[in-house]
Amino acid sequence: MQPTESAARLRLSATRLARRLRHEADAGLTPSQLSALAVIHHHGPLTLGALAEREGVAPPSITKIVNNLEEQGLVARTGDPDDRRVTRVATSDAGDRLVIESRRRKTAWLAGRIGQLDADQQRRLADALDVLDLLTEEPS
Repeated sequence: MQPTESAARLRLSATRLARRLRHEADAGLTPSQLSALAVIHHHGPLTLGALAEREGVAPPSITKIVNNLEEQGLVARTGDPDDRRVTRVATSDAGDRLVIESRRRKTAWLAGRIGQLDADQQRRLADALDVLDLLTEEPS
């Protein structure tokens, strides 16, 4: 198979898998909200500017997302102790629980699907994961 054909198949498979995992998350949030919440959970507390940069969106967009998450009680804003002009956002206990439960559901669904593969398919998948990791590494 030519690299272009492999790239097209991989792109389609990755898109389908990502869509299915978003569905399995069943978090009641938009993909943008869930992504921002997960980034805050993993890297927070963050300034809105840092969050916008990590998410690759404009600051007004991230402000809208954070406002919505805050209204749902999933994040809270706090002042920076060193600079009163700076506000940071962190996940609340409810936000932490939602991220953890969402990840648990996605992993359980995926583990169930992998469990339906035969031993050879599972081995081939494990080998492919090593290659996928190489594809996603930043060049040195």
